[in-house]
This record gives sequence, structure tokens and C-alpha cells, in this order.
Amino acid sequence: MDTSTRESTLTVGEAAERVGLTTYTLRWYEQEGLVAPVGRDSAGRRRYTPGDVDWLFLLTRLRRTGMPVRDMRRYAELARQGDRTLGARRALFEAHRDRVLRRMAELEEDLKVLDHKIDAYRRAEEETR
Repeated sequence: MDTSTRESTLTVGEAAERVGLTTYTLRWYEQEGLVAPVGRDSAGRRRYTPGDVDWLFLLTRLRRTGMPVRDMRRYAELARQGDRTLGARRALFEAHRDRVLRRMAELEEDLKVLDHKIDAYRRAEEETR
């Protein structure tokens, strides 16, 4: 690997830090098939490209929004198959978006309950003064 390529790629630690994962989690993503095989330098060390890092950012967002690993794995498989799977990938994301929207609505209702209880405690505290 030449110097210019080495400077534009990241080690496993650098890539993990950039996307907010531990190196253990990043390697687990690889083992689970969520990440395509990563290039290596002449010493056999992983080197992550900007495209690899973008992919990892997407995976972390999908996970943060609660996408099950099985769906993430399915998405990775579909993406590797190319443009012929565009519709299937869109459908997978639409289904996940629906789940996220339902969860957001649930969280909004939960927040209303919390706000109600906070207000009730404030009023009770004021009455005891």
C-alpha cells in the first residue's frame, strides 16, 4: 500500500473512533457479515476507506433506530447484490421507517406522562412550602 492510500484510509481503531463504536463492535459487525471484507495493508492490518466509514455510519444509525441485526444483515446482503435489489432495499427501509415512526409516537405519549408527573410533583412541592 503506498503512502497516499495509507493516508486516506483508517486503522480499525481510527475507524471505530470515527463512527463511535468500539473496535470489538466493529470486528463483530465484520463477523456478522454487516461489513464487506475490508482492505488490508502490506502487514495485513485492516485499512478502512471513506466508503467503509460511510457504510459504518449508516449501520450505526440503523442500529440506533432499533433495526434488528437480522434486517441489517439482509440489507447488507441486498446491497452487495447491486441495483437489481433497489426495490427490496427500499421496502426494507420503508418497513423500518414505519417502526421508527410508531416508536416515536409511543415515546411522545410516554413523554406526556412524564411531563404530567413532573408538573404534579412541582405543584405538590409548592403546596408543602
